[in-house]
Amino acid sequence: MLIREATMTDAEGIAIVHVDCWRTTYKDIMPGDLLDNLSYGQRKELWKKNISSDENHVYVAENNEGKIVGFISGGKREKNKVEDSGDLTAIYILENFQRMGIGKKLIKELFFKFKELGFKNIFVEVLEDNKSRYFYEAFGAELLKTEKIKMAGAELNLLVYEWKDISPVLLRMSSR
Repeated sequence: MLIREATMTDAEGIAIVHVDCWRTTYKDIMPGDLLDNLSYGQRKELWKKNISSDENHVYVAENNEGKIVGFISGGKREKNKVEDSGDLTAIYILENFQRMGIGKKLIKELFFKFKELGFKNIFVEVLEDNKSRYFYEAFGAELLKTEKIKMAGAELNLLVYEWKDISPVLLRMSSR
């Protein structure tokens, strides 16, 4: 498994992972018509913008055949006014490649970038019914608050987690 920084040529592969993961992860959480109407083409354009932004940092997990099977992105959201902090904005891994340590490798790569940028604490938002919240908790993220949001007519609970200091997380990941 190769973890590397994303390039513009990765936008299509990232878009496929993004859409396919939304359809599996959120199938019992979000309205079906929202998931059915997701478009690889629209997500590809979104990821071209994300990759080209200096404020966004995107890394991919590539299998031995050179296929993108997961990705992570982060930076600092405009709404984040906390000094020396950043945001993990997305992490998705195809279902068949989950529970293989890829998520840990992706977080490690992004968190080392965050450390280089001087970010001390990191925020991540996750829907309450999304089981990936336990992944964040396992790596030391603490629940900060819960917000009600509306998506495609559904009212959902959005959990905001925080790593108050990423140094112990990086140390722990390096020692495993």
